[in-house]
Amino acid sequence: MNVHLDITLLQPLMALVAGILILVMPRLLNFVVAIYLIILGISGLWPHLLR
Repeated sequence: MNVHLDITLLQPLMALVAGILILVMPRLLNFVVAIYLIILGISGLWPHLLR
């Protein structure tokens, strides 16, 4: 069984994990949002950085 991880699958998965973390520990809201946005930005720029 091959597992193929694509950006289109990774972003909703990261959003789900971030949402669960915020619900469980609301004090982490700033860190979770900041880390999510950084990873989202890097994943969006990654194909352009490899040229």
